[in-house]
Amino acid sequence: MRYGRFPQYVPVGQRRAKADRKIREMKKKDPGIEPIVIEGRTLAHTWWGKAWNKNLEQYADYHNRIGRGRSYVRHGAVIDLKINPGHVIAQVIGSHSQPYSVEIKITPLPLKTWKGIITDCAGELQSMQELLSGGFPKTIGERFTSPEAGLFPSPKEITFGCSCPDWAYMCKHVAAVLYGVGARLDELPELIFTLRNVALDELISTTMQDATNQLLRRAGENRQSDQVEMGISELSEMFGIEMDEPTMKKPVKVPTGKKAKTGSKKHVSPKDITAGKQAKGRAASGKKATSDAETIRLVICRSKKGIDFAKILKKTGLPEIKIRNTIATLHRNGEIVRISRGVYKGNNNHAEK
Repeated sequence: MRYGRFPQYVPVGQRRAKADRKIREMKKKDPGIEPIVIEGRTLAHTWWGKAWNKNLEQYADYHNRIGRGRSYVRHGAVIDLKINPGHVIAQVIGSHSQPYSVEIKITPLPLKTWKGIITDCAGELQSMQELLSGGFPKTIGERFTSPEAGLFPSPKEITFGCSCPDWAYMCKHVAAVLYGVGARLDELPELIFTLRNVALDELISTTMQDATNQLLRRAGENRQSDQVEMGISELSEMFGIEMDEPTMKKPVKVPTGKKAKTGSKKHVSPKDITAGKQAKGRAASGKKATSDAETIRLVICRSKKGIDFAKILKKTGLPEIKIRNTIATLHRNGEIVRISRGVYKGNNNHAEK
């Protein structure tokens, strides 16, 4: 029954139940759907999710409209949301029997802005974990959220569309998806870099290189090369990425006087020795990374009802950032699926290796 132009009020419980039924139906056809699940009344819990929402709400033309989507996203109406480079695709349950399709396009971050962010962050970030947890200095947070030259998009950089018949500039389904992005960044903050079409590795490697240069300056030319290599190894573990070991420049003594005896051992240059150490180190590092990734995959796939991040961390004992990166890769490859916020299990369509 409708009252004039307005649809009949549907209680929150009924809306949640409808969304849950639709999610179960869709998961039978597509186990890879990624619903937005809000726990409690708070839409975002981490620095990244809150920063995304605050960025949208600070613009007057969004502030008056985006609130229409709060109740929708809270009640589980966003039954699928995927973030890709430059755009978001989602499905939202509404009054119609079939979900509405929403697409949000976001222009790539201007190269000049990105280079400026990298320059300002160099030497300020201590680790990948610090970056993704939002535990960086306040000045870095202000740089990321700058309206003119930050990481988050302004309304002029966002376009969107919805398959619903609502004529409004921003319908409640689009608004719900925009808040859903904030919820997704709570779980996977690295997706903001994917969305703006920039490389997180570039930001990290630059910061890490700055830290490496400081290490080398402290080490000095008289330090032993193995001491420097130890420092580089610690940095690689801290940032969760592999890094080539720098070579120490040493003068090569040229033999003088008598000629080398015939049949003497072949002379091996310091450059060859260093290259051999680097190759051996990279091979060992690659083998360990593969083993860690397989361990994480097996822990997830062997859990029939799904396993959350805390349990994965406890069972594997691996660094948090390594687990997050591996989960993102496995999910992207379709080997695991996200069944709720922070809970994963193996994809039945992929046989266990």
